[in-house]
Amino acid sequence: MASERDEDRDGAGTHGPGPAEVTGAAGPGAERTADPKVAAAIAAAEAAGAQHGETVRVDSWIWAVRLVKTRSVGATACRGGHVRVNGERVKPAYALRVGDEVRLRHEGRERVVVVKRLIRKRVGAPVAVQCYVDNSPPPPPREAVAPLGVRDRGAGRPTKRDRRELERLRALNSLSGPAGQSGPTGPRSPKGNSGAH
Repeated sequence: MASERDEDRDGAGTHGPGPAEVTGAAGPGAERTADPKVAAAIAAAEAAGAQHGETVRVDSWIWAVRLVKTRSVGATACRGGHVRVNGERVKPAYALRVGDEVRLRHEGRERVVVVKRLIRKRVGAPVAVQCYVDNSPPPPPREAVAPLGVRDRGAGRPTKRDRRELERLRALNSLSGPAGQSGPTGPRSPKGNSGAH
């Protein structure tokens, strides 16, 4: 008899699922997460998110799911044509829906995501990943992206020729123009005086 009561209390008997099994399937579309903090954050994001049939602005959504650092960067990317929804360039106020494919070119990389959940508030990374399906191509390997202007340790001070080569490399890879122009008055000496001794 005592063993039968223990089974009923633990929910391990044949009378039905236990409390832990019932809370695991909260509803349609709910995913099982091992971490209760993540589960609580998902619930909070769903409560603050768009209701059934509502839409969210694309600039707000790409910020909320952490594809860009600020909403204004997201809006600027939309205005610059770096955000496409279902193959079309969109404005920042475009109404995003579940199932839309969002393509974002940001920081030299293209991100391709499919919207799974609409949210308005920015959430943590573990929750944000569950709001979309990432179909992005893998980033290039680190060794393929050579750092510019990095000298070997212990190589000493660069010669004038080395410095000019570094400036030429930086000018080729920057969008601001030649590296020799450091301002409206031209290059300056480190002491602030332009040649006066």
